Amino acid sequence: MKNWTIADIPQRNSGLAIITGSTEGIGYEDALALSSAGWNVIMMGRNHQKGAESIARIQQSNPKANVSFEKIDLADLSSIKSFASRMMANGQAIDLLINNAGVMTPPKRLETADGFELQFGTNHIGHVALTAQLLPLLRQSSDARVVTLSSVANREGTINFNDLQSKSSYVPGKAYSQSKLANLMFALELQRQSDKHGWGVTSIAAHPGVSRTNLLITGAGRWSMAGMARNFLPFLFQPAAQGALPTLYAATSREAEGGVYYGPNKMMETRGFPSVAKIPAQAEDVHVSLRLWELSQELAKVQF
Repeated sequence: MKNWTIADIPQRNSGLAIITGSTEGIGYEDALALSSAGWNVIMMGRNHQKGAESIARIQQSNPKANVSFEKIDLADLSSIKSFASRMMANGQAIDLLINNAGVMTPPKRLETADGFELQFGTNHIGHVALTAQLLPLLRQSSDARVVTLSSVANREGTINFNDLQSKSSYVPGKAYSQSKLANLMFALELQRQSDKHGWGVTSIAAHPGVSRTNLLITGAGRWSMAGMARNFLPFLFQPAAQGALPTLYAATSREAEGGVYYGPNKMMETRGFPSVAKIPAQAEDVHVSLRLWELSQELAKVQF
């Protein structure tokens, strides 16, 4: 795994990859690298224009890239259901799903279309709903993978079943950490459930360290402390292309294992090349994980 880069991605002539939140940042770098390696990539986002611009950038770099865009809003269960219905009607097997999209630390408590706290609803519940509804197509693949992105912020996270939606108390960073811990626990539990039920789907977690994307700016705001650090102290953040490497390793490497968590290998996992990441103790609580798994399906109105 030493200094693994996109040059190590196996080339292929087929394979369908779906990436949420892929019109910029880590997701865009995933789409660029995978399409360059021969994958058929569906880029997903909320804005058709940004989708078209992203596709144009990729095809300028690689005119043969097979990329398309699908509109989806992970903060709206009806939008997720609509997308999944289109995919099911098409019937094509899905070889790779990357649950990448995220919202980070909006200063005021916001809600999704279905009344969930925005970070928990988008980052976690939206991806649970999407994965569950695409599971039949993932199972059609001979070697399907689901890669779910967490964050170093999960180290401070706890699953507060008494206030999952942060209605009693909203602290932006605390709500974000909970959502990213939920992402990690979902990835680990999905692997256990796949093993238990014989789904044949490999579930892997990854995180990008501290990377230079617009996540802080669109969440906390350009003039927040975090946003200003992102803008004026760029040396604190590794490039998005570098931050995408753990995800791409999890998605494509023959050595990547289900139920494992990958992240950067240097400076407390904030930067570097892909390596096995440390799972915080709270994410290893299988009882909490199973409770979250069951409750999340109920909230997302899906069943695996």
